[in-house]
Amino acid sequence: MKAFEDIAIGDRSELGSHRFSAEEIIRFAKAFDPQPFHTSEAGGSASPFGRMIASGWHTAAAFMKLYVAFDKEHQRLAEAEGGRADHAGPSPGFEDMRWRKPVHAGDTLTYVSEVREKRDLRSMPGWGLVILHNEAHNQDGELVYSFTGKVFVRRRAPEAG
Repeated sequence: MKAFEDIAIGDRSELGSHRFSAEEIIRFAKAFDPQPFHTSEAGGSASPFGRMIASGWHTAAAFMKLYVAFDKEHQRLAEAEGGRADHAGPSPGFEDMRWRKPVHAGDTLTYVSEVREKRDLRSMPGWGLVILHNEAHNQDGELVYSFTGKVFVRRRAPEAG
């Protein structure tokens, strides 16, 4: 991640895409969210969804996997150019997580993140707070998942002089 000063409101990044297979949906659900409409087609058929769907936490985990890979690649590029790559800090949380449409086996979600706000942090010299709006759209362009994330971001080191 860039230094706090180098991030602009409106910066938008495509993090990547993830295809949800039936086998993966079932495997994830059995391990983390074993509700019948996540663990079998029969369970999905008997649900209000009419067929098996991915756990919402599965869509969230796919986001995080892509976000981490995206950040690592940008760190690698920054280091290759001789720059500092460790600007991202911990996240103080998220808000307004919504699963807007079911995700079915065979769906491919594309995840994007957009900077919506930046805040100076007087209580944490050397750091700022970046607020991100994150979304996933399916292969038909439909919004299926969204949330507002927050991350502490290191400021650029003052120049020696």
